[in-house]
Amino acid sequence: MFWLTRDGSGLAPDPLTAIVSPRPIAWVTSHDGKGGRNLAPYSFFNAVAYAPPQLVLASIGGKPDRAFGKDSLANILETGVFCVNIAGYEDREALNASSAAFPRETDEAAHLGLPTAPCRAIDGVRLADAPAALECVLTQHIVLEGADNHLVVARIEAFHLRDDCITEEGRFDVTRYRPLTRLGYSDFASIDSVFRMKRPKL
Repeated sequence: MFWLTRDGSGLAPDPLTAIVSPRPIAWVTSHDGKGGRNLAPYSFFNAVAYAPPQLVLASIGGKPDRAFGKDSLANILETGVFCVNIAGYEDREALNASSAAFPRETDEAAHLGLPTAPCRAIDGVRLADAPAALECVLTQHIVLEGADNHLVVARIEAFHLRDDCITEEGRFDVTRYRPLTRLGYSDFASIDSVFRMKRPKL
């Protein structure tokens, strides 16, 4: 099968997110200038650099109670900080529930009974029980083509790793929490098995 983007695939729904999968999920905690908190998942997300450590996430689409974009994007642009929490398989129901279009004044973490803890390098909170949390500072906001497509570039200022996910050898073991990933449509997956291959030397 082949198609040009301008012609469309004829498939419904669009298969792009099924093609580009699995994708890691950023479970973002943010707050507005008055301290109002927000929690929402984003699967257009990835790490992009080591030194300094940087990541990107994209906010796609808008909300009826926002002039543009979503609550997380508005908060990040207002305060310049946010925290990316990583979700495990046990968090699947709460993560999915947090994706609903709650009114902007809703604190989703509190609404869902998820405990939070203060961030240490930025002003904000993280999910206290998350296997990992990355405290971030906004460095770039790029408006992409299309309606309400935004890219956020951020520098990671601090890392939190849950102690039970670290092996005696000092590795962060994803099989201990089975990270959630996003597929296409309404599908998710978790990491249940890992294999290792060393890069060949030429």
